[in-house]
Amino acid sequence: MTQASAAPQVVDWSAAAQIAGRLAPPGPQAPREELDALVRGLHGAAADAVGHVLETTRMTPDGGSTALSPVAVVDRATWARANTRSMAVMTEGVGAAIAEISKAATSPGVQMAGAAEIGAVLALLSGRVLGQFDPYSGSGRLLLVAPNVLQAEQALRVPARDFRLWVCLHEQTHALQFGAAPWLSGHLSGRTRHLVTGMARTSAELAKARFDKKIITIGRNVLATLRGENGTLIDGMLTHEQKDELADITAVMALLEGHADVMMDAVGPRVVPSVRRIRARFERRRDGEGRNSFDMVVQKLLGMDAKLAQYRDGAAFVRSVERTVGRDGLNAVWAAPENLPSAREIADARAWVRRVHG
Repeated sequence: MTQASAAPQVVDWSAAAQIAGRLAPPGPQAPREELDALVRGLHGAAADAVGHVLETTRMTPDGGSTALSPVAVVDRATWARANTRSMAVMTEGVGAAIAEISKAATSPGVQMAGAAEIGAVLALLSGRVLGQFDPYSGSGRLLLVAPNVLQAEQALRVPARDFRLWVCLHEQTHALQFGAAPWLSGHLSGRTRHLVTGMARTSAELAKARFDKKIITIGRNVLATLRGENGTLIDGMLTHEQKDELADITAVMALLEGHADVMMDAVGPRVVPSVRRIRARFERRRDGEGRNSFDMVVQKLLGMDAKLAQYRDGAAFVRSVERTVGRDGLNAVWAAPENLPSAREIADARAWVRRVHG
């Protein structure tokens, strides 16, 4: 993705990509033959997953094609750099909003500070992500983070072939979600841009405050986050309207993650023989088994606890809807933006069924 140089930027995205790439840890080491086999295995698993996902979800990409997305097997640094490009798309226009409020473009120093912060966060996250469908890279592509898959399958002590296919079933379900609902990427980026622009206006007011007020505000939010009073570090800096908007965006993300989680398991032991063992051990890993206290604090500050709640809330919504109207009835959710569940409906699937199916 190439950005127009004339557009005001709140972050130096090129610098963010460089910082993220440099700071991303390399991950576990392995002989060249094992790494080559890992890359081949992930490409093969991604290809094998497509047919199973199409059959299990009963969804079809727009236009009827059975091809979902290009697949790239990457290292941590490449994943981190790719996400700076996605974030640049999602925050397009924020720089212009800040320039309008402050009557001046964001200074190069502030842009570099933002780049350093985002680069460092993405470097931290790069060691935790197994795969990701990126809808904002051209027509979309699937990224599989090879060192993280290798590390996870070794830590969980599960069959490599099964685990790699299981991961790809989840990510190819994401690819199908965006393929079946081609409006979805624009809907999400538009709503996110609107929210972030509103947050930029709020932050501009904070930026004009005295130094002691900034420290008090930021410190209060860090403490509230660690105590579990906020979902993420930014929640305490949102207005009530912004919290409502964030809740609805989060509901859509919960749908996407929960749907993918349910479908990857629904393929069943006929395709992934050790699926139940993988799920049980993976859930314990999600809950923090084996992680030190520092790791758990970092997870909390990065909002990863909220991310885990998305998987579970979304999965509960999907299962509840399916019990009532079946899988085909669930698939009405991909028909139009107005069919997406609200924050309230994610917690009350029957309300969504009544609204959409009558």
